[in-house]
Amino acid sequence: MKWVVKTHAEKSVVDALAECLQIPQIIAQILADHEIVTYDEARHYFRAGWDELHDPFLMKDMDKAADRVVRAVKDNETVLIYGDYDVDGTTSASLLVLFFRSIGLNVHYHIPNRLEEGYGLSETGLLKARDLGVSLIVTVDCGITAINEVALANSMGMDVIVSDHHEPGPKLPDAVAILDPKRSDCGYPFKQLAGVGVAYKLLMAVACRLEMNPDEIRSYLDLVALGSVADIVPLVDENRILVRLGMHWLNRLERAGIRALVESSGQLGKHLGTGQVVFVLAPRINAVGRMGSASRAVELLITDSDSEAREIAMVLESENQHRKNIDEETYQEALSILEANFDSQHHCAVVLEKEGWHSGVIGIVASRIAEAVYRPTVMIAVENGIGKGSARSIAAFDIYEAIRSCEHLLEGFGGHKYAAGLTIKPEMIDSFRTAFQAAAKDALCKEDFIQTLKVAAEIKLCEITDKVVRLLNEFSPFGPKNMRPVFLSRNVEVAGTPRIVGKNHLKLRVRQDGHVFDAIGFGLGNLLHHASSGGMIDLVYVVEENVWNGVARIQLRIRDLCSGST
Repeated sequence: MKWVVKTHAEKSVVDALAECLQIPQIIAQILADHEIVTYDEARHYFRAGWDELHDPFLMKDMDKAADRVVRAVKDNETVLIYGDYDVDGTTSASLLVLFFRSIGLNVHYHIPNRLEEGYGLSETGLLKARDLGVSLIVTVDCGITAINEVALANSMGMDVIVSDHHEPGPKLPDAVAILDPKRSDCGYPFKQLAGVGVAYKLLMAVACRLEMNPDEIRSYLDLVALGSVADIVPLVDENRILVRLGMHWLNRLERAGIRALVESSGQLGKHLGTGQVVFVLAPRINAVGRMGSASRAVELLITDSDSEAREIAMVLESENQHRKNIDEETYQEALSILEANFDSQHHCAVVLEKEGWHSGVIGIVASRIAEAVYRPTVMIAVENGIGKGSARSIAAFDIYEAIRSCEHLLEGFGGHKYAAGLTIKPEMIDSFRTAFQAAAKDALCKEDFIQTLKVAAEIKLCEITDKVVRLLNEFSPFGPKNMRPVFLSRNVEVAGTPRIVGKNHLKLRVRQDGHVFDAIGFGLGNLLHHASSGGMIDLVYVVEENVWNGVARIQLRIRDLCSGST
């Protein structure tokens, strides 16, 4: 792994910012590296709140969508929320179901079964809507490419509002309104909302039309934070505001389902950050969609019964464990295939397929394989004469564009730069593998296969003070485009005896000029040979607070290390 230390802003700029804000030099340097160099810019970054959210009516068709929902309220219509089976989709559906019920709508929801219906609007879901007497369908986190399905809904006498955040195709559906900031004709100032973010903007617009007090809709922000963080959207601009406000509501645990989920996952009593959402809560919600019906996730999030919430949370816990077992089994099988067929010197991409793989876990496994060999990876599960694929990329490669270049070999595809899905006939997989690997070879060079670790600054351990840690926490919520700052300290001494704890975690203490800190590297047990007792190491890490038995202590979470430089 290659460490790349950022090129910093001019010292005069950093000095001026440190003096203006009365903050340590290292904090001023990180702000300047974020292109925040004035008091007002810093205030907006750290304190932007509800009033800085963009007007929802800046989004194309929002006026039409809000007016259509208000008409449904006045005419006592039956509405169906049609979502996706991931966390973004289920939180979006839950949010609108709860809100629409609160304003008097007769509302149902439909989350397609991943294994039976696949992604997005389908004839099965539309027939269900018709049988329920639905006159208005609102899609969430899906629908932007559902040309035929929206036309079918229209033929059945149902209006459709599309609420989505994925890339539109060359033609848009014939819907009453299409809410998607990525529309080429949409002037909305922020394009990177999650699906739940777009759904919340619709909620805001309807609340405005009904002249509701904003206080009445802020409690839904816990669902916005949960879905946005789980969907790995960039935490900048409006996403940063929505997630920061939403994490406040999430930690209040006022929603029965979230409270039960936090309890069943062993997080009760702990502060929830974006890391807990990504690695603890989201996998449990996703698991029911991967292994069967994601409707159970919506049931969890909309119930106001503590007993029902606990029952569903335990189902999610069980499903997640089942998912992990299948995930590991599939990963080991994929590694075996790789060992027999992968040549790191010549293969620029990986395409693996097998009949019998569970289509619900291949995305997770594709991510693990892509990380292990650092190549764009496509995993294809073949079942009942069709291959369902999930693709994951590396930093320098646009996997969506590569797959699009192979679309003549596919039955369907969709996604974005770093992740995509596809369907393919089994007899076309070999041709697709050849074409996809050729696309990767054309786009990538040898340097692209070297993983880089971006370092915010090189510092001494003495610079890690309580004030610095407190100010670093103010940079949260952390996530894409706003990652926790990574630091490099050279020639630190290994104090005591390093050891492996848990499955493969490296634990040690480090000392420099009398300053001593605990450090842990999750999954980095293979680096133990670099850290001999009393030896010197170069350490790359993030600074965190580790709370144990109610006591918070500064801890360095190791990202990488090597023998000390001289």
